[in-house]
Amino acid sequence: MQAILDHFCGKRVLITGGLGFIGSNLARQLVEVDARVLLVDSLIPEYGGNLFNIAGIEDRLQVNISDVRDQFSLKHLVKGVDFIFNLAGQTSHLDSMEDPQTDLAINCTAQLSILEVCRRHNPGVKLIFASTRQIYGRPQYLPVNETHPLNPVDVNGINKMAAEFYHRLYDRVYGLRTCVLRLTNTVGPRMRVRDARQTFVGIWVRQLLEGLPIQVWGGPQLRDFTYVDDVVEALLTVAVAEQGQGEVFNLGGSSVISLRDLAALMIRIHGGGQFEIKTFPANRDAIDIGDYYSDYTKISQVFGWKPRTQLEEAMSITLQYYRHNLANYI
Repeated sequence: MQAILDHFCGKRVLITGGLGFIGSNLARQLVEVDARVLLVDSLIPEYGGNLFNIAGIEDRLQVNISDVRDQFSLKHLVKGVDFIFNLAGQTSHLDSMEDPQTDLAINCTAQLSILEVCRRHNPGVKLIFASTRQIYGRPQYLPVNETHPLNPVDVNGINKMAAEFYHRLYDRVYGLRTCVLRLTNTVGPRMRVRDARQTFVGIWVRQLLEGLPIQVWGGPQLRDFTYVDDVVEALLTVAVAEQGQGEVFNLGGSSVISLRDLAALMIRIHGGGQFEIKTFPANRDAIDIGDYYSDYTKISQVFGWKPRTQLEEAMSITLQYYRHNLANYI
């Protein structure tokens, strides 16, 4: 990992959504090798940005509070940048169904604007786009690999799929060096725990630490989870590599677990608590994908990446972080 990080020493790195969960963890790694890091974030309350996420490193990077939907500011932000980690997005599936136009603007139109600005003002940049396993929809087989049909079940998935295709198109047609990572459920310190807009595990952490029962919607669904440091390693690895441009790669977790068993695991790690099984209301049931876990063979073969952190360790670190910092996230 250190050899990969050393590639970023002195490099100019822009992270969209940089005050969010994954972006801030990525930034913390980069400042340690003296990368010149610029975080762009709208700090819209409904999304994941939080200034506390960069506590202790504020003076080692730059922050620009702006919205990726503002194409006029984008051209100034991307000029001279060596790497862009494009992590900004609206992640709530329910919100995307209730307000599809906003999801379209953030997850699709703004992504096209970023690519167009890069094509015109910084065609030599390397751009890594964080996509999602949601674009597969309900799996036809498990584990899901990159050749699985794409059939999103919600507006969020459709818009993320379009954004992904834009990135790959600009690589193929204009030579803009892009790579797409399809993330599965990511967990770890600095994730949103105020509500379930970013990940249901976040609200589970809050419920557990506040002495409330964890609300498990469904229960038997199988999932895999990637610890945030492993996601950061994947982002950095593909960014410095020459191979894989214009391609898409699944990330995945070290194990597969049901939601019911995950809740039980978190309670055991915490040393107490309870969970309750809830039945999906119609609007949530219509967009639930059932069982999902990834086949990450491709990224392993091409880059040597694999998840290093076991789920129990990931949840132990996460719970410990929020025991000390919960007040800064609610």
